[in-house]
Amino acid sequence: MKIDLHVHTRTGSDGDLPIEGVFKEAKRRNIDFISITDHDSIDCQGRAITLARKHGISYITGVELNVTFHYPEDNKDISLDFLGYGYDIGNQELKSRLQLIKDHRQRRARLILDNLNIEFDKEGIKRFNEEELRRIEDSADGVFGRPHIANYLIEKGIVKDKQEAFDKYLVKCDVPKYPLSLAEASKLVRNSGGILVHAHPNDPNGTSLISITRDLQEQTQIIEGCMLQYIDGVECWHSRHDSRTTAHYIEFARKHNLFMTGGSDCHQKPLLLGTLDIPEWVANQFSGRRMEFSTSNG
Repeated sequence: MKIDLHVHTRTGSDGDLPIEGVFKEAKRRNIDFISITDHDSIDCQGRAITLARKHGISYITGVELNVTFHYPEDNKDISLDFLGYGYDIGNQELKSRLQLIKDHRQRRARLILDNLNIEFDKEGIKRFNEEELRRIEDSADGVFGRPHIANYLIEKGIVKDKQEAFDKYLVKCDVPKYPLSLAEASKLVRNSGGILVHAHPNDPNGTSLISITRDLQEQTQIIEGCMLQYIDGVECWHSRHDSRTTAHYIEFARKHNLFMTGGSDCHQKPLLLGTLDIPEWVANQFSGRRMEFSTSNG
C-alpha cells in the first residue's frame, strides 16, 4: 500500500501542479491513500474528494497550518507547521478563519512589496508599479506569498535565484504573518471533527523544532512540555527526516498514544509523490474517521 499524507497543489497553495495533475500522477504511481494539505487553505478539498473517487484512491481531508509557537524557556516565538486531518470541509468556523488568514496574507504581500520598493529606491532600481504588483498576484494560482515575489525578482533579473531573493530582499522586507497560536489551531481543527498533527518536527530545511534545538530528545521534551494538550499526532515519516528521526518519533508517538503520519511534503519540485516507505498500518489509524474510500481500495 502506497501512502502520502502531505501533498501540496498549485490550485490551493504553492505546488507546481494543479490538483487534477496531482491526482493523475498519484494514480500513475499507484498511490492508495492520499491527503492534499495546502497551506492555510481548504478551498480545493471538495474537488480533491471528487478526484479521489474518480481515480479510485482513498482520501482524507487535509490542511497545513502555520502556527506562531511561543517557547517559554527562551521567551521567543518561532514558526511551526501543523497538519489537520479528517475535518468537515463545511465547518464555518474553520472556513472563516482560513479566509481571514488568506486576507491577511494578501495584505502582507502588498506591504512586503512596498518595502521592496523602498529598497529599490536606495539601489536605484526601478520601482514595481501597480501593473507589476497585479502581475505578481496573478502568478499565484493558490495562496499568494513570498515565493511568488521571489519568482518575479528572478524573472526581472534582479536576483539569480530564490536563495538570493530571500537573502538580499525578502528577509529584510518581511512583514509578520497572521499570528495563529497552537491553541487556536488545535481548537479550529478539533471543533471541525479533525485531528492536529505536528508536521516535520526535525526538518533541517523548513519550519521545525530545529530552530530551537537539533537534539531529538530535547525536541520531544518540548512537545511533552508545551504541545501534548493541543496535538493528536506527529509526522514521523517525511522526505527530509532521516531514519534515526523517524524511529525516534515513532517511539515517542507510541509512548503518548499519538497518531503517526507520513508524507513527502511534495510541491512537485521535484516530484516526490509516494516515494516514502510508509507502513500500511498508518492508514488503519484513520478507520472510522471522516475518510473517502474508493470502491477499489476498500
